[in-house]
Amino acid sequence: MTIKIRKVFINFEKEEKWLNDMAAKGLHLVGYTFCKYHFEKGKPGEYQYRIQLLDETPFHYETQEYLQFMEESGVECVCTYVRWAYFRKKAEDGPFEIYTDVESKINHFKKIAWLFGGLAAFNIVIATINTFLSTFNLYLSFINWAVALLLIPVTIQFMKRINELRKEQELFEK
Repeated sequence: MTIKIRKVFINFEKEEKWLNDMAAKGLHLVGYTFCKYHFEKGKPGEYQYRIQLLDETPFHYETQEYLQFMEESGVECVCTYVRWAYFRKKAEDGPFEIYTDVESKINHFKKIAWLFGGLAAFNIVIATINTFLSTFNLYLSFINWAVALLLIPVTIQFMKRINELRKEQELFEK
């Protein structure tokens, strides 16, 4: 029996923590569509979950090679959504981290910051254009401004995480 839960996340780390909390309760992710998670009941704590923003779409040959590599490493790609991949690994196989060094974590956070920052900038441009076109477009511009105002703090949050990781990296290099 599939259990569907609708939930919105902007921060993938919070989403990842939530997925692992659900797994600890015996609800295991089997699919995802926009803001809708599909779970199946299973053994509590059986899996650990990680989420990754892929470099390319899931259908790109490099991504396919990467997903094959992950599978050979004992990591299952549960599903993908746009460029996001949802991975899981049996908890009994030990800790599960996709990024084991600071530099790769920094690069991952940079990709995410660029994605959200780019979307925020795009919405600001569209909102500005819509503001001057017509009354109907004025209403649309409010939506674009809201999206931009939602994405800007998220972008800043990831930029702060990048700076924290750089400071951590400097400590280990000294």
